[in-house]
Amino acid sequence: MSEKMVLDSTPLNAQDRCDRCGAQAYVRAVMSNGFELLFCGHHAKKYQEGLTSSATRIDDETERLTAELPAQ
Repeated sequence: MSEKMVLDSTPLNAQDRCDRCGAQAYVRAVMSNGFELLFCGHHAKKYQEGLTSSATRIDDETERLTAELPAQ
């Protein structure tokens, strides 16, 4: 009998950087081998077609870029 471990991904934060340019990452693409690629909104959009066809999961948090800031 084998066990399958399912890991929930944690939300991206300011320490997560785009693998292409080093900006803050808002998209995580998980490949079939488990390797994760991180992208800023710009590069995620640029590579969207390739990522969609090859990634097993894409965590897209780009809505945070346009979210309203809480009133202070």
